Amino acid sequence: MTNHSTYPEGELLLRTSPMPSDTNANGDIFGGWIMSQMDIAGGMMAIEISAGRAVTIAVDAMKFIKPVKIGDVVCCYGTVTRIGNTSITIRLEVWVKPGFRKMKIDKENALFMVTEASYTYVAVDHEGRKRLLPKLETSAS
Repeated sequence: MTNHSTYPEGELLLRTSPMPSDTNANGDIFGGWIMSQMDIAGGMMAIEISAGRAVTIAVDAMKFIKPVKIGDVVCCYGTVTRIGNTSITIRLEVWVKPGFRKMKIDKENALFMVTEASYTYVAVDHEGRKRLLPKLETSAS
């Protein structure tokens, strides 16, 4: 994990809001729900890059920094950190804009990081076997 910046890094991949069914007994959003949103966001990016089916094969360590509440706007940002022959690693960050709950909005609380992790995806064919990623176009200088 990296030092937490004051603003998200990468491309906005997903923006959603949790519902009451996504909470634990304390009213906080389940960490597993947040992880699944990250996987959805990263998976969409991996599918675009791989030009086809891609599956999650690894997630690195994750630490939850602050709780998420119903009504918050959950934003997942992603940056490709590695492209191999068959795999793609994407660093994902989850940031939250406080929603409907009563909270003093100031510079410190207007947008905050919830968690970050690197997700690795492998390109697979229609039978689930690894396949090579398409070659990325590069401009000749």
